Amino acid sequence: MASFFGRTIAAKLGKTLQQPEDVFIPALSAVPIFKKQQTADLRLSISILRSNGVLPASGDIQAQTEHLANQLKRDNVVEDIAAGSAVINFKINRKLLAQKVLEPFATGHRDKIVLHSELFDSLKKGTTLVEYSSPNIAKKFHAGHLRSTIVGNFIANLKESLGNKVIRMNYLGDWGMQFGLLGAGFSQFGSQEQLKENPLQHLFEVYVKVNKAAEHNEDTVLAARDFFRQLEQKESGATSLWQQFRDITVSEYGRVYERLGVHFDVYSGESFHQERVQEVVRRLRKRGLLKTTEQGTGVVDLSAGDQSNVCTVLRSDGTSLYITRDIAAAIDRKEKYHFDEMIYVTDKSQTHHFQQLFQILQAMGHSWADRCHHVPFGLVKGMKTRTGEVVFLEDVLDEARARMLRNMSQSKMTKETDDPEDTAQKVGISALIVQDFKGALQGDYKFDWDKMLQAEGDTGVFLQYTHARLCSLIERNDHVDASTFDPSFLSEQSGVSILQHLLRYDEVLYQSAQDLQPKHLLNFLLKLCHLAALAHRELLVKGSPQQVAQARKRLFCGTCSVLANGMRILGIMPVDKM
Repeated sequence: MASFFGRTIAAKLGKTLQQPEDVFIPALSAVPIFKKQQTADLRLSISILRSNGVLPASGDIQAQTEHLANQLKRDNVVEDIAAGSAVINFKINRKLLAQKVLEPFATGHRDKIVLHSELFDSLKKGTTLVEYSSPNIAKKFHAGHLRSTIVGNFIANLKESLGNKVIRMNYLGDWGMQFGLLGAGFSQFGSQEQLKENPLQHLFEVYVKVNKAAEHNEDTVLAARDFFRQLEQKESGATSLWQQFRDITVSEYGRVYERLGVHFDVYSGESFHQERVQEVVRRLRKRGLLKTTEQGTGVVDLSAGDQSNVCTVLRSDGTSLYITRDIAAAIDRKEKYHFDEMIYVTDKSQTHHFQQLFQILQAMGHSWADRCHHVPFGLVKGMKTRTGEVVFLEDVLDEARARMLRNMSQSKMTKETDDPEDTAQKVGISALIVQDFKGALQGDYKFDWDKMLQAEGDTGVFLQYTHARLCSLIERNDHVDASTFDPSFLSEQSGVSILQHLLRYDEVLYQSAQDLQPKHLLNFLLKLCHLAALAHRELLVKGSPQQVAQARKRLFCGTCSVLANGMRILGIMPVDKM
């Protein structure tokens, strides 16, 4: 949102230093605001200009800063210029600041806003394929897959908001010996009737029973191997049962994803790439990359003698491994979707796996492998419900909704809603997401129900409460027409602070796109909520003179729009009442 002002200041600098104005854009940024402290609006980093060769890299940097600041003249856009510590600070004309920042919100509050920022021009556009969630079929959705689901959803939303075409892919664990066990077990312990009544619970029970049986009965193990052989050879009885398990799982998972507000364009899986595996093996052999060990396994040496980086791609019996299927899947996706980048979202224990995957793809001659990225995340510790250790995600979602519903019923601030359960569910899920996104993704964190669901402090409940409060304010003042407004009526510091903060929105999205970390956007939105709470107390709309009311309503419309837009990028569904 600072683009107009950044370009104006860059033009002023270009004219003064006889340089193209584009060279100054990377050195200009909006100034973060601090509580009860007036700040400048934009600043120029002299260090960046020196490192980019725009200014001489030698000499006293502070003298350079002050000399350049003294050369620059104020005008009708920039009303104050001051040298700081290796930065030059610019204060924008207050009337123009309000006019330009709130320009996109003439039609009122909306959560879909189109940002035009020069910062985004440097980001690579095109098709982004994001693989995330990726649970195993024929099992209830484990709570451990929550992080991959919500982090992947954030990345897909972010890329989409920045103009990329995004393919959201769920790569299901739908192949391997466990399906031999499940298939053999279903013939012993399964029931089509129970499968219809409670599909994933029944399959879970069958799997537990057959695993126990396999521990003491060699015939069960042989039956499992035989069933998996039938699957690999595409015998109709085995593939029909496997397909039934897969279809049931996708349907059941769909309900969980709907609750989370998550959707996928493609449901893929390991099974899709069985035939391609042999082609991968042939290519590895042809390039001289595949070696056979004394034990008969097939390996690719990625380390020039360092045995710690030898990757096994075939078992001694010639069957494929997970990484072999991942190689086949990556090649297939490139050919099918022509992606410009592919992002895998999994826990950090798989970091080495993806390093090897990308190395093997490069060694096979696929130069696009350097556009494949792994986004790792840490563990969630202590995720429990009242009944004890959590196993399934639906248990967590149910408990979040129940706790939130109870909190809402006990709060004097809660307004009557059409569907309290739906509101409680959305607020409970936003609390889960905010707790998860507060820190760096690679860090582990301790799950805490009480902190997560607090209405005060930096929580998902606070985000939702602020949004609902702003929606209520806008609705109560529906008679005030804010499509036109006089920006000179937004001179109070609490309003100016919001305008200054909104200047940073495109920078925050740009920063998020650089490292794919949600914490930047989340912290920006939480700060916006605190500023909005102060402005809500100080800048009354109701009872104010018409022009004052119009200007303040326009400010709150803009605040609400950016808040809702940012929440949706994070994967949080905003509620209008609570």
